[in-house]
Amino acid sequence: MKRLYPFIFIIGLTIGGCQNSNKSDQNTLEDTTAVSEGTFGYDLAFLKKHKDITVLTSPDDSDSKAIIIAGYQGRVMTSTANGNAGNSYGWINYDLIESGKLQPHINAFGGEERFWLSPEGGQFSVYFKKGKKFEFENWQTPALIDTVAFKVVESDSSSVSFQMNAMIENYTGTVFVMEINRKIMMLGKSAILGSLDLNSIGECKVVAYESVNFIVNKDAEWKPETGMLGIWLLGMFKPSDKTVIVAPFSKKLSEKPLITDDYFGKIPGDRFIIKDSVAFLKADGKFRSKIGIAPRSARNVAGSYDAEKGILTIIQYDLEPESKYLKSTWEIHKDPYNGDALNAYNDGKLADGTQMGPFYELESNSPAKPLKEGEKVTHRQRTYHFEGEKSALNAIAQKTLGVSIDQIGEIFK
Repeated sequence: MKRLYPFIFIIGLTIGGCQNSNKSDQNTLEDTTAVSEGTFGYDLAFLKKHKDITVLTSPDDSDSKAIIIAGYQGRVMTSTANGNAGNSYGWINYDLIESGKLQPHINAFGGEERFWLSPEGGQFSVYFKKGKKFEFENWQTPALIDTVAFKVVESDSSSVSFQMNAMIENYTGTVFVMEINRKIMMLGKSAILGSLDLNSIGECKVVAYESVNFIVNKDAEWKPETGMLGIWLLGMFKPSDKTVIVAPFSKKLSEKPLITDDYFGKIPGDRFIIKDSVAFLKADGKFRSKIGIAPRSARNVAGSYDAEKGILTIIQYDLEPESKYLKSTWEIHKDPYNGDALNAYNDGKLADGTQMGPFYELESNSPAKPLKEGEKVTHRQRTYHFEGEKSALNAIAQKTLGVSIDQIGEIFK
């Protein structure tokens, strides 16, 4: 190795319990009983009791807020478009956080955008140790993306930046020395209209933020034959019986859609439908299922609609259709760089009857790139939540996802 850096060497779980040691602030916190469960105010009060938090506010709308936690790798835990009394959009694992205890394999604290690394499985996995079988008992989420706190390097009322230096080893034995940078920025109305190419959002309320993430190689060159890393952003959201994930795809580079729908077995037809150029997945948190779309078929946008609460969620992310993306299935891969750009997941019970959630996920991935020392791979994602008149939501969904709210609501009837 060429140099020494102030690294965190990721072996096992390194951080203790989740309980915030700053007891003096506890006395001034609002009681969670003062606001209804499911609201942003409820989650704000709960999270303040257990972790140091950062609350970001839109530059032009004080009702649009997001909660960020450095102790959870700069994770966006939740957001709202309607102030403390408004809906809280992120899924939060209250029991785990309140317990203050760490779990084996993974600590699923929740949050609507978290930073992860790929690949999960295969010969270049960073979740399995060399020589171990790809079985659940051997699977371990690296502490770097599970329990380690990221360092805040800059912040203001609408943005916060994080940095972390670390080393991590893959299944093949390649050691990666890197610097991770992550910045979260709240978006104002003009930025929202511009990035989604909208003329108006009508009378809708909206909250939106952008995360810019990059990994800098700080040592030996990353090579395809010994493994590379990708940035993986995952958002956990609250399911309902009337929530549907919407994943449009493109036929420009592949007439046949390159969609994987059998990660956990074939998904029943009343839960997964492909119609025209859009894939629909039921997001009720009652049946474990996952889809993936390869970069040559993916579009740089996906979303969901909760018809019970009238919430339209959209993610928009960097996409390079011709680049290599890491494959994460739990097996040795013939082509480890033939992975997905977009994934969507609906939680459900495991074979033993237990369940982590319920929640559903929207996930985007960066390409994997060979990097010389000092070079970086970057991945950017924007998350939007809209609430308001159905006619306005219809126009937004039609423009961004290619389908109307009415079409989404009818797809599984």
